[in-house]
Amino acid sequence: MAITIADRRARAPREPRRPATVQARREARAAHLFMLPWFLGVIIISLGPIVASAVLSFMKYRLVGSATWVGLDNYARMFSDERLAQSLKVTFVYVLFGVPLTLALALLLAVVLNRGVAGLSIYRSVYYLPSLFGGSVAVGVLWRQVFGADGIVNTFLGWFGIESTKSWVGSPDSALWTLIILHVWTFGSSMIIFLAGLRQIPAELYEAASLDGASAWQQFTRVTFPILTPIVFFNLVMGVINSFQNFAQAFVVSGGSGGPTDSTLVYALYLYQQAFGPTRDMGYASALGWLLVFIVGGLTAVNFALSRRWVHYDN
Repeated sequence: MAITIADRRARAPREPRRPATVQARREARAAHLFMLPWFLGVIIISLGPIVASAVLSFMKYRLVGSATWVGLDNYARMFSDERLAQSLKVTFVYVLFGVPLTLALALLLAVVLNRGVAGLSIYRSVYYLPSLFGGSVAVGVLWRQVFGADGIVNTFLGWFGIESTKSWVGSPDSALWTLIILHVWTFGSSMIIFLAGLRQIPAELYEAASLDGASAWQQFTRVTFPILTPIVFFNLVMGVINSFQNFAQAFVVSGGSGGPTDSTLVYALYLYQQAFGPTRDMGYASALGWLLVFIVGGLTAVNFALSRRWVHYDN
């Protein structure tokens, strides 16, 4: 009977494990010592608050006084919370329109810049700046002025004979769209990622497509986009996650109220109101936080499941 190499290795006597030298133990202790701040940061800053919020979601706690165990009451309360339903509606509309428009604009500009525009580094930096400052308080205040009754938007419309004294951020019909426009304006980070992907596509593919008579649109739909689908998928998942966590823009533009008539009451803002508003209901806010985790996790899982149908990898 033939003896395989695996059988010989299994029957061969194992060499005794050599004891660690003094120098090796010292290096291991030094490595653990240098890693200690990271472990403490994970435990204190990340893991600790996660566990605390999970426990508080089953309690009634208002920052002052002792916490009282209420079981699933905080989660049951969500089914009758009309403002929670409104915040979910506003957030889903915000994500449904804001994320695709941002990705479309980012991809369009990345394709244009990839054609060899002079001063590419300058354009790349200028377009990336809104991503850095879009979530700041200063930009939120500026946005309120731009879309206010005496803002630049109404002044621009007046140049074309369209007189308007409407406050776009103060109208329930248009307030949410001003936030969506602000979100789309912060397309820079997605554009940079798209541009990096475009520059990795071999030029030979476009040359072969041109020889076959493919138009510019056909080259984009048959060559560029299929190769970029993993990057599109990455930007899509990150865009959905970041959009559900949007807080600063809605807080500043609406003055923290989510108005008018809760038309800009995104989910993160409603969670903040419950935690640090007049009620200071930290227990219910913690339950809302875990609901957000489940929603984002569920949508991410759906995106990964659907990605098998349209995302193309090298293999």
